[in-house]
This record gives sequence, structure tokens and C-alpha cells, in this order.
Amino acid sequence: MRVFLTGATGFIGSRIVPELLAAGHQVLGLARSDAGARSLEAAGAQAHRGDLEDLDSLRDGAAKADAVIHTAFDHDFSHFVANCEKDRRVINALGSALKGSARPLIITSGTGMGDAGLGRPATEDVFNANNPNPRVASELEGNALLAAGVDVRVVRLPQVHDTFKQGLISPFIAICREKGVAAYVGEGANRWPAAHVLDVAKLYALVLDQGRRGDRYHAVAEEGVCARIITEVVGAGLGVPVVSLSPEQVPQHFGWFAMFAGMDLRASGAWTREQLGWEPTGPGLLDDLKRMDYSLPAGGHQ
Repeated sequence: MRVFLTGATGFIGSRIVPELLAAGHQVLGLARSDAGARSLEAAGAQAHRGDLEDLDSLRDGAAKADAVIHTAFDHDFSHFVANCEKDRRVINALGSALKGSARPLIITSGTGMGDAGLGRPATEDVFNANNPNPRVASELEGNALLAAGVDVRVVRLPQVHDTFKQGLISPFIAICREKGVAAYVGEGANRWPAAHVLDVAKLYALVLDQGRRGDRYHAVAEEGVCARIITEVVGAGLGVPVVSLSPEQVPQHFGWFAMFAGMDLRASGAWTREQLGWEPTGPGLLDDLKRMDYSLPAGGHQ
């Protein structure tokens, strides 16, 4: 198949490219710049110039493809609500080019959308349309496209990591560096799911080849890593003290990150593994956090 891939030069997308090529697919990757286009061509993909603000370029890329994988997202979390709304518009544009066909659209969401609010790990069979996380907009738009006949499949992400980036933990590290202290909330018993970026890339390729219309898949290798332990590893890496914050202290200390700091985000990927035969083999989150170079800015690698 010819696959239109958004985010093709990004953290996850750049790892998806070789997975798709190895499976015999052609890749048409979204590129915002000449440098991005050159890197895609060097990797064996074709470049399609455009960006998330240019919806016509996205429709055009999708129209030229047999399938679409959408991984691009504006990760400026200080404007998270606006960026989630942008993602909704992007998904609508991509889906509009696929209506009336059997061509699949794989969109990206977060594992938190599978949280039923009962204290259990999030699961693939749950979609909480009333989830307060603004990222719910992505799956709401996906559901609307499903109702319009589009073959929509969802990959839900945990904290995706290597030794350079770790999802929301990367901005957390930046805050720890800025504040000179690594802080967790209360007892730090809340947990975050995780998966290595290479395992996540493999899952997208499996969802393309074996996934089913309307299904949601969790890219979860570790169901939940304790926030206190994450903070202790980060504190040791930065050489800063580790402290506990009361809930009242959290907003002032963390700013925009406060909405995430105390969340318990446990998630299961058992059904995904069973359905697709996905077996994560990469290092764990704590292993990568211990091996990273803390002299570099968090998230400084693309």
C-alpha cells in the first residue's frame, strides 16, 4: 500500500517509516520543510509538503494514498486545549478524503481515553466520551468519521520513550531542572503507562496490516510506573533533591503541567497483544531514564 504518514519526521513517525518500508509498503510522508523532505527521501520515503495548518495539503496527501497514519501533533502543552482542537480539524480533513472508500485512517489518542473511572487500568474496549482531557476531541472526531463510513482505527499512546524523549516526562524533567527540585504529588503513588518508541512504531505497522475498523489499540508495554520512582530517578539524574508536594502546592509549582502531575494513568495493553501478536521488547521507562544524558535539554532530540 501507499501510506500517507503525518508526523513522518517526528519522534514516533520517523520510526514508523522503516517499519512500513520493511513490510513492503510505500510511504508518502508529510514534510514541513526542505530539510524534512530530504530526510524522508534519504530514508526511502517520498515527501509531501504541507503542515497541520494547511488542511488542503492534508486532504491532498490522503487522496493520493491507500491508507493514512496520523501521528503528527503540536506538543506545545501550554496550548494543549487549542492543539487538541487543531487535531480534531486535521482528523476531519484526512477523513473527508477517505469517505466512500475502504482505505483505513489510523489516528492517535492517549490511553487515558480508555479510563472508565472505576479505579481500574484503562482498556481498549472503553471510550469515555466525557473524559475531561481535551484529547478526547480526537476520538470524538474519529467516531463521527466512523459513523460516516470511514475505516477509522485508533492507536492510544502511553509515555513513549527512549533515552532522549519520554512523552510528558520530558517537560516534567525540564520543570525539575528549572525549579532545582524534583517533585511528586502526595505519596507519588500514581502511575503512568509506558512503551519504548521502537515498539510503538511496530504497533502502528501491525494496526495497518491486521487492525480492524473501529477498534482501539493500546501501545502499552508497562501498565503503570510509579510517579515517585520516576521522580527519584530524574532527581538523581539532575542532581537535585526530591520532594513531595501537597495538592495545594501543585498548581504554583507545575503551572500547565499541574493537570497531569497527580494523574493515575494505568493502562492495559493485554487485548492489543492478544489481537495483533504485538510483543514489546524495548527497554523499560526507568531504564531509559537512568541511561539518558541529563546535560542535554529534555526532549532535545527529534
